[in-house]
Amino acid sequence: MAASRLVVLVSGSGTNLQALLDAIDAHPGGAEGFGAEVVAVGADRENIAGLERAEKAGIPTFVCPVKAYGSREEWDAALTEATDAYAPDLVVSAGFMKIVGKNFIDRFGGRFINTHPALLPAFPGAHGVRDALAYGAKVTGCTVHFVDSGVDTGPIIAQGVVEVLDGEDEAALHERIKEVERQLLVDVVGRLARHGYRIEGRKVTIQ
Repeated sequence: MAASRLVVLVSGSGTNLQALLDAIDAHPGGAEGFGAEVVAVGADRENIAGLERAEKAGIPTFVCPVKAYGSREEWDAALTEATDAYAPDLVVSAGFMKIVGKNFIDRFGGRFINTHPALLPAFPGAHGVRDALAYGAKVTGCTVHFVDSGVDTGPIIAQGVVEVLDGEDEAALHERIKEVERQLLVDVVGRLARHGYRIEGRKVTIQ
């Protein structure tokens, strides 16, 4: 079976992208054994480490800055077309810090994966780590989920738990969550690609 085609979207350092690339390279069967290959990397800004990682790996890249378009809808349409040009089986948001619009969700719904640094449905939004700390949560973690039209509301694929340590600050906790998140994302993408999956309401079943 041919490897699933992944388009990965990034906004910054690209550590989740690198984790995927490393896992594919390290797999005894390469991309076919892992089940997926990264066919393109997209970004919402130029000159970021995530794009450099892709270029170093010989992977095509594209950039769609929001400010280059007259409206958010035009940007969303451009991002959709740029992504679709690589015919992805799965799209992975790997630290992509923009909320996509209806056009993108309509095209890639049920195939667009995101990570979030909290145990959804608790602490959605841009400050999941800070919010968990402020609430006094004793455990938090990360969630890999499919993206829908809401903010961090799509069907949950997998979660990883991280204990909150006494006196820990946001930066330290976020760093520990990211370590779990990278491994969880790699595991989930590989399993989805190798085994296939189905989504029934809110329930995701990997075959």
